[in-house]
Amino acid sequence: MSLLPKRDSMKSLRILLVMIEPPLPFGNAAARWFYVLLKGLVERGHSVTAFVSCSKSEDIEKAMILFPADKYDLRCYPSRHANGLLAKLETLRQPYSYLFSPELRRDLDSELQRNFDVLHLEQLWSGWLGLGHKERAVVNVHYLFSLDRVFQSPDTLENRIRRFITYRAEEKLLRYFPMIMTLSDRMTDHIARLNPHARLYTIPLGIDLSLYPFDEQKQSSKQPVAGLIGSFNWAPSYSAAERLLTLLWPEIKSRVPDARLLIAGRSANDMLSSFAGLPDVEIYHDVPDILPYFNKIDVFIYAPWSGSGMKVKILEAFALGVPVVTNRDGVEGIPAQDGIHADICEDDKDLIARAVDLLKSPAHRKIRRLKARQLVEKYCSPAVALEKVEQVYETISK
Repeated sequence: MSLLPKRDSMKSLRILLVMIEPPLPFGNAAARWFYVLLKGLVERGHSVTAFVSCSKSEDIEKAMILFPADKYDLRCYPSRHANGLLAKLETLRQPYSYLFSPELRRDLDSELQRNFDVLHLEQLWSGWLGLGHKERAVVNVHYLFSLDRVFQSPDTLENRIRRFITYRAEEKLLRYFPMIMTLSDRMTDHIARLNPHARLYTIPLGIDLSLYPFDEQKQSSKQPVAGLIGSFNWAPSYSAAERLLTLLWPEIKSRVPDARLLIAGRSANDMLSSFAGLPDVEIYHDVPDILPYFNKIDVFIYAPWSGSGMKVKILEAFALGVPVVTNRDGVEGIPAQDGIHADICEDDKDLIARAVDLLKSPAHRKIRRLKARQLVEKYCSPAVALEKVEQVYETISK
């Protein structure tokens, strides 16, 4: 299915696109955007050569089926593992550059020697591949470790070292590139203070809404279900799960005795093993398809202690019509209004009260789900996101 028609008002560009995961509609959070980005750019008439670092070999075949060679120039490379002395030294010099194999670097360098209009680098660490080409490059920053306060706890010597190296590398790359896209105003403001001369663009992630069926007349569960879905090896999602399980859920359960809690996602068992066996709490690990789990949830509760950038699972909950209880970090980058599109508050007592109200009130849930779906359709459709990306390309290619 075509995501959007070709755009006639802009000339076709030669784009070199670097992504750190294969463009899969139901891969990890970034992969969902990569799917929209690659598919949409080609459909809009651009010549795109995409270089992808793949952490899972089985995803390469999936991506090549979705993007056949007769229509797309998609090149997938297994990512390296940071083993050995040389790899560790390289990590000290350029953190997370181990993601990009020598073969990917070689082939990208070859294309960079030819004519191209834009080097589009998805996620900050791919910036290591754009050194020397900054005038034609744009980096899309999805999140920042420094804003997320990663490696703050526990305050061990190892974490202090990792924190120093990572934060310093973030700052170096952010100061280097003159063209930067972000997912939220908070990230844009933060980067502007580091690099006041950069051209900064705040552009939402686009998701393919045709993949998220929305039923206006969805029936409520007889036994109300609260839920959280995410990648729990990512600090914001883990903090949201820990907060829910330790601080929010016990009180929610006491006020809604027949409620159940469903948690599903990547590394769920690994990161949340201490919570296994709690009554009326179900934890599902590395599920192959998240949609059946979203469909079971009546209220989605996601309130991280900190987390920069847009949260794809919040977008997906909105798209599927699952009412959301969250905080400002949860809806960062999304123009959601409290009491209209979601229930947005910071205090634990307020989060509990909002969740309880929604679990008890199907009528309130219906209002939230309709407004949330409308918001995503207006703000995060592929057409909206890609139109803004092309505006950045026009600035670079002039």
